[in-house]
Amino acid sequence: MQQIRKYFDRTFKLTEQDWQIFSSKLTKQDFPKNHILLKAGQIENNLSFIETGIVRFYIPKEENDLTFAFSFSNSFVSGYNSFLIRKPSVYYIETLGKTTLWQLSYEDLQEIYEKTEIGNLIGRKTSEELFLKKSQRELSLLNETAEQRYLNLFIEQPELIKEIPLKYIASYIGITPQALSRIRKRIS
Repeated sequence: MQQIRKYFDRTFKLTEQDWQIFSSKLTKQDFPKNHILLKAGQIENNLSFIETGIVRFYIPKEENDLTFAFSFSNSFVSGYNSFLIRKPSVYYIETLGKTTLWQLSYEDLQEIYEKTEIGNLIGRKTSEELFLKKSQRELSLLNETAEQRYLNLFIEQPELIKEIPLKYIASYIGITPQALSRIRKRIS
């Protein structure tokens, strides 16, 4: 739980009272590898902070899933569009290894907004982080080569990327596993 406090303290200071209200709403959950956190058709009910682990976002397809995002330790994760509008998700979220999350329900977040001075700032900073990840991903797909996208992912999370199956990385950067093998061979 202290990781979340440190995360917020880098940007703004929580009063002890605000932290007590916020932290009292958090629930720690441990999940095994390949656990589905959110299924298509379900409404996302949690905004979660990843203490440890990696999760992927994907749309299942007959031949190969379309992986479109990863989230790593010390970041927020959610089927955020479903969370915000209270409509069913169109994608899945899955753990790629043993993962520990601190979860906050939609209802509890609304209460934090109402009862704390800093609640809206917490919500804004969280949504800004999730928006920036999405925006960076879109710009990467439009402006960078598959090799650049691979290298960026490798630079951002060098240790954790070793835990992601290559077929998911290939899907994420928009190429086949065979093309990824060629890129890996060329840069090694």
